[in-house]
Amino acid sequence: MKKYLVVLSLLCPMAVFAFPFTVEEQLNGAQIAVQTLDLGHNTASVSLTNYGQQPAVCKVRFRNGPESPRTRKARLAAGETAHLTARFSTTVIKMRVNVECKHN
Repeated sequence: MKKYLVVLSLLCPMAVFAFPFTVEEQLNGAQIAVQTLDLGHNTASVSLTNYGQQPAVCKVRFRNGPESPRTRKARLAAGETAHLTARFSTTVIKMRVNVECKHN
């Protein structure tokens, strides 16, 4: 029992350092699921899953305050998932993500 408490207490500080995401989606009829993930103090990730029957083209824009935005693009076939990441030179406090998709 003591080992479990030690492991749990070591994992708790990791959850505290996660930065919040604000996601704006403009899917234009595409059936895309968007999931965000913090990969460290300066790296963000977005997973896009196409649940529709048609292929889609998506553009994801990562913004972190004063740094220049990072733009990533992905083509998603029906049922496909794409993982997009962006690394910044400073520590991220809040990540703003714009997702724009359209049918191909």
